[in-house]
Amino acid sequence: MATKTETTIEEKLRALFDLQLIDSRIDEIRNVRGELPLEVEDLEDEVAGMNTRLEKLTSDLEQIETNIKDKKNLIEEAKALIKKYASQQDNVRNNREYNSLSKEIEFQELEIQLAEKHIKELKAQIEQKNVVIDETKERLAARMDHLKHKQSELDEILSETEKEEKSLIKESEKYEKNIEERLIKAYKRIRSNVKNGLAVVPVERGASGGSFFTIPPQVQMEIAARKKIITDEHSGRILVDPELAMEEREKMEKLFKKVK
Repeated sequence: MATKTETTIEEKLRALFDLQLIDSRIDEIRNVRGELPLEVEDLEDEVAGMNTRLEKLTSDLEQIETNIKDKKNLIEEAKALIKKYASQQDNVRNNREYNSLSKEIEFQELEIQLAEKHIKELKAQIEQKNVVIDETKERLAARMDHLKHKQSELDEILSETEKEEKSLIKESEKYEKNIEERLIKAYKRIRSNVKNGLAVVPVERGASGGSFFTIPPQVQMEIAARKKIITDEHSGRILVDPELAMEEREKMEKLFKKVK
């Protein structure tokens, strides 16, 4: 005969099915959110990436503008040198000095032509980068609008379900503590390996919940007797009888109303 400190098989089955009902309710809440958290995260990453690209493009523009200023300064310096050399030519003593100054003037004129060519190329780069910047800003604005919409959707769902989810997680942890570790490990292993996370299911129409494989009448009688923990030979799920399942569902529905 079981003492007060011992837990009967029936009590273990009820505790496991209660835990399953709580965890399934948490799953439902998370399914309502669906892919939204991931969508929001992806959009945030995309927006951050676009902002980084805009910063880089703006930095590139600033560098190009600096390069243009440097080229313009070089042109002014070359013009000043040309003027200086031309003035010096008026005071030369021989053809060699005159030709030497002429070469310096020619070199500075080539420097001016090269600088003007570079300025033209740099201005073309500015135009191209401005086009890319405008396109990026348009796409960024569209993605930010989309992000705002998705974030609003997520915030609305979270405001409706977050409190309930947190309360249910606490209940799940509390129920876990009342079940022996061996059974919890088995429950979690089965839950992670089966569809919809259902590790404990009732017998429905002669088969385990969600399965089409018929359970022999003798096994159904053993399940209803609640004298040992029986698993479905096909899915590995822990089986409970319909009456126990109905009783625990009614009990847990009251709990779910309290935590909302």
